[in-house]
Amino acid sequence: MEPTYFAPPPDKALEGWPDWSILIVDDEQGMLNFLVKTLAPRCHFVMSAGSAEEGAGWLRGHHVDLIILDISLPGKSGVVWLKELRESGFNGEVILITAFADLDTAIEALRAGASDFILKPFRVPQILNAVKHCVERSRLRRENFVLRRAVASAPGQGHALVGQSPAMQGLRESIDRVAPVHSTVLLQGESGTGKELVARELHARSPRASGPFVPLNCAAVSPELIESELFGHARGAFTGATRARDGLFHYAQGGTLFLDEIADLPLPIQATLLRAIEDLKIRPVGSEQLMPVNLRIMAATNRRLADEVAAGRFRKDLYFRLQVVDLTLPPLREHKEDIPALIAHFMDQLAPSLGVAPLRISEAEMDFLRQYDWPGNVRELRNLIERSLILGTLNVSALYPGEAPRQSASTDPRPTDLHALEKQHILSVLDSVQGDKTRAAQLLGVSRRTLERRVAEWGRG
Repeated sequence: MEPTYFAPPPDKALEGWPDWSILIVDDEQGMLNFLVKTLAPRCHFVMSAGSAEEGAGWLRGHHVDLIILDISLPGKSGVVWLKELRESGFNGEVILITAFADLDTAIEALRAGASDFILKPFRVPQILNAVKHCVERSRLRRENFVLRRAVASAPGQGHALVGQSPAMQGLRESIDRVAPVHSTVLLQGESGTGKELVARELHARSPRASGPFVPLNCAAVSPELIESELFGHARGAFTGATRARDGLFHYAQGGTLFLDEIADLPLPIQATLLRAIEDLKIRPVGSEQLMPVNLRIMAATNRRLADEVAAGRFRKDLYFRLQVVDLTLPPLREHKEDIPALIAHFMDQLAPSLGVAPLRISEAEMDFLRQYDWPGNVRELRNLIERSLILGTLNVSALYPGEAPRQSASTDPRPTDLHALEKQHILSVLDSVQGDKTRAAQLLGVSRRTLERRVAEWGRG
């Protein structure tokens, strides 16, 4: 029996069914016709074959998400072939069907790696429900992977697009325009400006919001492994590849793949990524199969990607492909008027999780924070607030490690140099506890001896 395939007309695809490729293997022509007629209008691609050998021919050249496999086949049985598939690294779903079965057969099928087991004859709703269960199992596996990855890498640096400055209002307007479209997005800006936060906001407000958001820091993966991380690999593709593994393109199906630090992507992988974006197909390392993908790509970098192109470190064609929509995030020094709102947000966000009360920041301290240029941007401000909450005092000395702070040109008589600000804060804490040096030292995070020495220097015994 010659293997055949059927691709459904686009207008007949049913809502809720995925872009799945299904292989049906059965030596009974009537059953093949029935299953093809049932599934072809609902799925991306349906292939049929009359034996395990013919089915294996399809697998060598095509990506398959689900196999519907008869147990009783000429030559190699369905259960034997299923065991071989699992040993070779096939990770797709498999539904076994048979007209003759007992409990032992069912147990053997499930142990071999079957996702479901159906007795012939069956009706249309039975096979459709079995396929839907497989779709749900696959979706849950991807979501669990994405959730574990998100929990493991959660930076906790979000600032929720806080602020009413013109810069932040302009950014929010850009997000309103860009979120609903499917185009690739390039986010550029200094480290700590919140590029991943904006990417998550774009995803959450897009038509793909119900799908996964899968981030990858390209600078954190070795060049030798980045291709496998993105596209997956077949068993035996390289030393140590003892089993097949899906890549992040697979796990981001139906959602968004966010590639942070895209400028660190090696040039050979840039070419592979470009093909994947343009063709919407990927090929796992060491595999002959092309796998269709349906996702949105967002990329981010803290470098000017145009400069990287000019220097020959980034492909021009990939740059233009990523730059369909280009958003540049402003550094904090360009919207310092948002600092009070950001501090209030971080206090509300961090104090409960740390089990401490929010700090009161004086106007003089706020003026001091406005003078600073924040090279680490919003991330640096958040870290300062978290550290200060832990210590019980605004830890401004951390902003100028090993050097004196810059002086303001302002004629404002309020204290703005570091030592005067420190004195004001320590004395205000001491006054708030009615001169109790032990309690004040605890609140300030210093020893009582240190506090007494500093107070003595200021003539307060």
